[in-house]
Amino acid sequence: MTIRVLVVDDSATMRGLITARLRADPMIEVVGQASDPHDARQAIKKLNPDVITLDIEMPNMDGIEFLDKIMRLRPTPVIMISTLTQRGADVSLKALEIGAFDCIAKPTGGSSDDFDTLVEKVKAAANSRRRSRRQDTVRRGADASFMPDDRIIAIGASTGGVEALIAILSQFPPNCPPTVISQHMPATFTRSFASRLNNLCAASVSEATEGAPMEAGRIYLAPGDFHLEVSGAGTYRCRLSDGPKVNGHRPSVDVMFRSVLRAVGSRSIGVILTGMGRDGAEGLLALRQAGAETIGQDEQSSVVYGMPRVAYEIGAVSKQLSLERIGEALVRLANVHQTSMQRA
Repeated sequence: MTIRVLVVDDSATMRGLITARLRADPMIEVVGQASDPHDARQAIKKLNPDVITLDIEMPNMDGIEFLDKIMRLRPTPVIMISTLTQRGADVSLKALEIGAFDCIAKPTGGSSDDFDTLVEKVKAAANSRRRSRRQDTVRRGADASFMPDDRIIAIGASTGGVEALIAILSQFPPNCPPTVISQHMPATFTRSFASRLNNLCAASVSEATEGAPMEAGRIYLAPGDFHLEVSGAGTYRCRLSDGPKVNGHRPSVDVMFRSVLRAVGSRSIGVILTGMGRDGAEGLLALRQAGAETIGQDEQSSVVYGMPRVAYEIGAVSKQLSLERIGEALVRLANVHQTSMQRA
């Protein structure tokens, strides 16, 4: 089936670059171009595209305002085209929260690794679950009945992970178990994302730093372009590595899961969320084989049922849950009172 794409960008040069890249694939047809949201609105009504690429900064109405209207009135998979500036990162994260499928960076000169994924992401977007605008997240307050046991939580995510992580982590109490996260996203995005999560969550969220001790009430996000690992025995610490990409990614979920296996073993909980590809599946399987609890996001709630699908099919998932149930399940599993009842 041919994928019909509408390209929206105020730059004729960028529209041409995006169109040429997409038309190189026989499965994709660029059915139209638009230079501003007014023209784009008419084109969407007339052409009914399967996927839209949308510039973040445009005249008359910025891309975020226009994306919000699309998600509320005519939900369609949208890939945002962003600059790699700090403002571009902040606005891109807002777009992902609203419901954009993904964001990619504009090439700053010739090609770029991120822009080279455009065709792959358009194809994934066309097959993704269409989303309406996300509802506001309610942050969980203090819970006197929760006391963390000695477990470590490790979460891996990719496409669709911004919304998923907000939904899950907003359910964590302020004294949550030490938690590490590897989310596939450009290096310039992770600091803004950590700050955004910190504002939305009762626990403290930050980019991981080399040697940081892992403590209750703290959530550590892998900084862009670094693998996040866990080391130590009893007292655990974050370790950062700029080693080779694994499964095409740095940070890699597999690298993180395998380090958790070495350091923590069965006293860990592994979670794999929505995303393209298979990163994290093998590492999650190793965790489960060592006796750790493992959770995979189900197909119905995944934007892209790629990573969790592979993990489920190879037997790495002990529980497959909807996004709405994962946060609650993690809090229950890591509660010392719940653990005591299970042992009784």
